[in-house]
Amino acid sequence: MDSLIDIDRRHVWHPFTQEATAPEPIPILSASGAVLHGVDGKEYLDLISSWWLTTHGHAHPVIAEAIARQAKKLEQVIFAGFTHEPAVNLASQLVAILPRELTRVFFSDNGSTAVEVALKMARQFYLNKGESREKFLAFDGGYHGDTVGAMSMGATTGFFEPFRPMLFSVDTIPFPETWQDDQEVEKKERESLEALDRYLDENRKDCAGVLIEPLVQGASGMRICRDGFLQKFAERVQRAGVLLICDEVMTGFGRTGAMFASEKAKINPDIICLSKGLTGGFMPLSVTVCTNTIYEGFLGASFDRAFAHGHSFTANSLSCAAALASLSLFKTENTFTKISKIEKIHQERIAPLSDSKKITKPRVKGVIAALDFVTNDPGYSSKLAPLLKEFFIKRGLLIRPLGNVLYLLPPYCISDSDLNRAWDGIDAALQEIDF
Repeated sequence: MDSLIDIDRRHVWHPFTQEATAPEPIPILSASGAVLHGVDGKEYLDLISSWWLTTHGHAHPVIAEAIARQAKKLEQVIFAGFTHEPAVNLASQLVAILPRELTRVFFSDNGSTAVEVALKMARQFYLNKGESREKFLAFDGGYHGDTVGAMSMGATTGFFEPFRPMLFSVDTIPFPETWQDDQEVEKKERESLEALDRYLDENRKDCAGVLIEPLVQGASGMRICRDGFLQKFAERVQRAGVLLICDEVMTGFGRTGAMFASEKAKINPDIICLSKGLTGGFMPLSVTVCTNTIYEGFLGASFDRAFAHGHSFTANSLSCAAALASLSLFKTENTFTKISKIEKIHQERIAPLSDSKKITKPRVKGVIAALDFVTNDPGYSSKLAPLLKEFFIKRGLLIRPLGNVLYLLPPYCISDSDLNRAWDGIDAALQEIDF
């Protein structure tokens, strides 16, 4: 009889994987808390929340039971012309915790589509006002997803070269990434704001929106900027009459130490995109939330002013039930106390590494800790990445470097001992891997 791996190799195409050279995928039977259980009985500590999804831990019974209860009542209904209680309650609860004036919730499926919705929303909002604004602005290195609009906004990451002819033009300015003991941060922030000022002076009437990952750029290497810089940045954009769009697909739901990175940075976007941790990592779901001013810009007597966008599983009731359960856990499990403890351990363990000549740019923001390994071939395609992955997997640690960038982003349920075990693994990698 063929094994699971045999069948997988014959039929399955895995994401972000070079199938010709990648090691065999590891079959997982089940998961609980921060631990994945392999079919061979081996356990793997999930230090990346399974691609930044799992917030409260795998197979959390409260979320699982909420999905099961909802499945017995209503699994799915067309969301054009109909509504249901889980979606309405979720929209209401999100609006209650989001930055002020974000009051209209549009449902879709995943992070990429949440961004696509935001871009189309911004473009048509101005068209409905009689303004043909065709420009968008983003930071260098921003990653916003894999659909065409999202790829266009993230073209500077270098991930999308085969598709460049498909992409529309997007303007970019420098992102002032920083780290512990960065002596150049003020200079970088000043240059970025000066570039923004020049851009807005020339393009404010042609720009529909500025799309940013607030505080942390994820896929380009967990690059961090400072709260104060974002406040100055947002104030300039909105004063110029341009929509500020925050892509919080990764940073939302506690990752930076507050429920939302925009909250932590004290900025109020015109549109926000949420997914990943929205359902606690259980179900696909995303939302794009905008101000009432934007929503009202689509109202009128004819359909040509309406927002003609939707997805088959829009506001899926099972996903909404999972999201409601996940939100409840932030209160009942004192989640932000757990987040603070994770951040403290990160800071304690990363500090001694700052003196190592093998690493650079140590940084921590909430539950996110990152550092760059010094190598002759930095970047996403670094030959160091597979060596590090193999090193950690052999030790039962799921740590998936972004090229030569190593990061931890664990689920909030992780124990102190397990998190320290991960840092012990990083210490061992610095001592044992020759690079």
